[in-house]
Amino acid sequence: MADEFGHLPRRPERILKATLWSLQGLRAAWLYESSFRLEVYLLAVLAPLALWLGGNGVERALLLGSCLLVLAIELLNSAIEAVIERYGPEHHELAGRAKDMGSAAVFVGLLNAGATWALILVPRWL
Repeated sequence: MADEFGHLPRRPERILKATLWSLQGLRAAWLYESSFRLEVYLLAVLAPLALWLGGNGVERALLLGSCLLVLAIELLNSAIEAVIERYGPEHHELAGRAKDMGSAAVFVGLLNAGATWALILVPRWL
């Protein structure tokens, strides 16, 4: 990340600042985004299941990773929506399109998670 001095190597204090900014983002998402909270609740249920139901490390990583990916996409979608709302509540075709695409990205992430879980777990039950 560039700062007022250009690109500097990461020092512990710069890594700490980046961590604090990330935690602020997670806090803001938790406070202001109900979809994010719902997905965190879902993760709280699915993460232990992923670790328990995964047959090996790769399966556990895929099951858990697909759920974490949904959270990451939701954070990006929320960031897009926040930037659009910053410029005002009036409707604009491009703003609406951007919000719809962000929502579609979350939907695709959810489809990915569902497909991952199904492809790993369903063959065991058949």
